[in-house]
Amino acid sequence: MMPGYFSMECRVVVRRFIAWILVLVLAVGAVAAWWLQASMPMRPRPGVAADQPLELAIDPGTTPRGVAQAVAAAGVAIDPRVLYAWFRVSGKDRLIKAGNYEIPVGTTPYGLLQKLVRGEEALRAVTLVEGWNFRQVRQALGREDQLKHDTAGLTDAEIMQRLGRPGVPPEGRFFPDTYNYFKGTSDLALLRRALHAMDHRLEAAWAQRAPDTPLKSADQALILASIVEKETGRASDRAQIAGVFVNRLRAGMLLQTDPTVIYGMGEKFDGNLRRRDLLTDTPWNTYTRPGLPPTPISMPGKASLLAAVQPERTNALYFVSRGDGSSQFSPTLDEHNRAVNRYQRGQTQQ
Repeated sequence: MMPGYFSMECRVVVRRFIAWILVLVLAVGAVAAWWLQASMPMRPRPGVAADQPLELAIDPGTTPRGVAQAVAAAGVAIDPRVLYAWFRVSGKDRLIKAGNYEIPVGTTPYGLLQKLVRGEEALRAVTLVEGWNFRQVRQALGREDQLKHDTAGLTDAEIMQRLGRPGVPPEGRFFPDTYNYFKGTSDLALLRRALHAMDHRLEAAWAQRAPDTPLKSADQALILASIVEKETGRASDRAQIAGVFVNRLRAGMLLQTDPTVIYGMGEKFDGNLRRRDLLTDTPWNTYTRPGLPPTPISMPGKASLLAAVQPERTNALYFVSRGDGSSQFSPTLDEHNRAVNRYQRGQTQQ
């Protein structure tokens, strides 16, 4: 009896062991299938562009189940119930952050979850170009359809009021650079960043000013830098151009720089500067008014800011474009006139 008894007990143990092994194999298979699915690129739904990233917006307070539904609604060919289950099994479903995201082509569920947990929102970028005036800045921001256009309908003065600079003209006050932003960012927030960036750049430049500079303030340095920015065709000439203007300021000469005249003309400028324009007085006409104009005329970059406060020491009082981006510098009016005849009028000396 005893051998049979043990034989039956052994058979029970063996059956249980086999059943346990089967359960383990099934569990491992399920985990493998789950991991394989989580590691496979998600596909867009039929009719959705397969070569463009999908936009995913997750509002604050959205549940993990709602996130899975939002992913499917964004155009991903996936059952949101399966995706939600995967979120839950990962243990990170409660760590997903609200925001505006992009789902690039080839993204896996695992990669998407990592992006959502880290809060890697989709960034856009807008570039404010050196030498632009504030009108051009506003036009560029207005073309950014992912920005929130809080400045629409505001005057320049009202914008500066909103930025905490009441009474300060906006011209030249924003640092030209490329700025990244999240979808839905206010254009006022972006302008505030550019405003503070210029504050820091100008402060740093003014701290490095030459001891004998005729400029009386950082604001004057900003104005001169804005002129240098517009006058410079070749970077290597920038400091010498600043030196010419500094020499003229010291000598009490009119600056006589065309970009200030053009700026004063505003939208009336048609691309052709005429002699009568040089004689028509405006606050920015440096042919009719001495010294620096009342405001900057453009956004200067870092190099122009430094050139304004550290101009090249030169005896030149004049310069003219050679037509290739570079400038010809002259210490006397006679030499300057000869340079004008040669480079602007195409007249060779006899």
